[in-house]
Amino acid sequence: VQLVQSGAELRNPGASVKVSCKASGFTFIKSYIHWVRQRPGQGLEWMGRIDPEDGDTKYGQSFRDRVTFTADTSTDTAYLDLNSLSSEDSAVYYCNAGANWGQGTQVTVSS
Repeated sequence: VQLVQSGAELRNPGASVKVSCKASGFTFIKSYIHWVRQRPGQGLEWMGRIDPEDGDTKYGQSFRDRVTFTADTSTDTAYLDLNSLSSEDSAVYYCNAGANWGQGTQVTVSS
């Protein structure tokens, strides 16, 4: 089982970022994909989840207006889109499916 995420991103404030999470070794449509982030010196923060089978999403209240999750069942890949970035969004972003975690994607927001 593997979740492989896209590479590190550097963005200016106000921009958007898209992070991918490619799954293998399990049935993609049978597992919720959760997104979690960790800011420097902080704990894990749940951002929400998507059901790849039907695209149903649930977003954490802190992100509801700025985040979109999608899933491509033809490539077993989940995506996180986060817009209106600020320095507070600089963090490592992780995808998760059950006991399996992606390796994390560093997103840095800086002018």
